[in-house]
Amino acid sequence: MSTAQPVGWRKSSRSAQVTDCVEVGRFGDGAAVRDSKNRAAGYFAVSGDQWRSFVAGVRAGRFDS
Repeated sequence: MSTAQPVGWRKSSRSAQVTDCVEVGRFGDGAAVRDSKNRAAGYFAVSGDQWRSFVAGVRAGRFDS
């Protein structure tokens, strides 16, 4: 089991003053995601390929309602 921790946590600039947000941190070659309101609850991590695929989907509008 790795003891590495995510670093460089940041919240989207689009979230402005809204409190219902997630934060993203670097984790190895991938990313970690956590709830900005409840950081103590932990995070989930994805590989670099998974993160790049997700970001490409967001940019392509695949998750728009």
